[in-house]
Amino acid sequence: MTGKKIRWGLLGGGPDSLIGIVHRIAAYMGEDYALVGGVFNVDRAVSQRFAADLELDTARAYASVEDLIAAENTRPAGDRMSLVTVATPNYLHFEMAAKLLQGGFHVVCEKPVTTTAAQAEELAALVKARGLVFAVAHTYTGYPMVRQLRGMISQGAIGAVQRINVQYHQGWINPIIHDRSKWKSVWRLDPKMGGQSCCIGDIGVHAFNLVEYTTGLRVTQSLADINTLYADNPLDVDGSVLLRLDNGAKGVLSVSQIATGEENNLKIAVYGRNGSLKWAQENPNRLEYLRENEPLAVITPGHASNQPAARAACKLPPGHPEGFIDAMGNIYRGVAKAIRLGAAPAGAFPGIEDGVRGMRFVEAALESARNDNRWVSL
Repeated sequence: MTGKKIRWGLLGGGPDSLIGIVHRIAAYMGEDYALVGGVFNVDRAVSQRFAADLELDTARAYASVEDLIAAENTRPAGDRMSLVTVATPNYLHFEMAAKLLQGGFHVVCEKPVTTTAAQAEELAALVKARGLVFAVAHTYTGYPMVRQLRGMISQGAIGAVQRINVQYHQGWINPIIHDRSKWKSVWRLDPKMGGQSCCIGDIGVHAFNLVEYTTGLRVTQSLADINTLYADNPLDVDGSVLLRLDNGAKGVLSVSQIATGEENNLKIAVYGRNGSLKWAQENPNRLEYLRENEPLAVITPGHASNQPAARAACKLPPGHPEGFIDAMGNIYRGVAKAIRLGAAPAGAFPGIEDGVRGMRFVEAALESARNDNRWVSL
């Protein structure tokens, strides 16, 4: 760490929030940030109790994002929040992020960054106009072996990319979707809170982002077949998407939240002219490198031979596993560099442009599925 800790605030992420715990621990890891307040819950009393539990000043547990912006902008520069994380349900992302940017705050936002591509593009224009740092919480880009994969592809280790297979399979909605009395208990299944999509918007954007982040290629068209499982369920819980990339390569993206028994099975395989690379989130410290007429090579983190970005993403020596929260921590470290130095290394964190790309992907997939599974340009 260099200089005083960055004053940081959190919207959402209160006492019952899994993702709130992830963001708090991740931000603390690099010793770059000090959490000073936020809007942790819609009930200010709950928010203040949570702040007290965290030994924060309860006066900075605000009732609304508007109150936060107004109060923080009256504080001395050294004590004012400069970064705020939006960790709320999807429908709140755009309004909150836009107000924060207009108020002069840097932002980390959970994905999907908004509920429409048009909203994402508005945020991109605001980020550019205000000259602020904006990161999207595509956590998996922070894994050392994902950054190793990206570096190897960019340096030609597998040659020209010919095919990509990516999947993200979960099973957590399966026991819920078959019992209509439980549907309302899951905000992701409610279009008013989750937006246009459940599965594609929630985990499909992660798989899509992993394709573009690791290969440096752009998806130009997609053809999707999605499944709501029940006719009266308004949002998708499963889907398959064919991809066309800007170098002529083809890909398959498979996502599901009704893959019975699956936990968090995100994996990607990138097949090139001269070799292939395979990575799986449930075994994140192993990157497989395949070449014709050569034995399988397994690359692990922490070695001097790793790509510079992969080495920089490691906090521990070889053989000491780093996990999901460590990956999020690497994103926060990149954001801290950008705030302090005005720039960060390429790939240090996903930015607003990745959020825009993700929303274009979601809308293209939904449009394709609505129109007899035809190809749609992003």
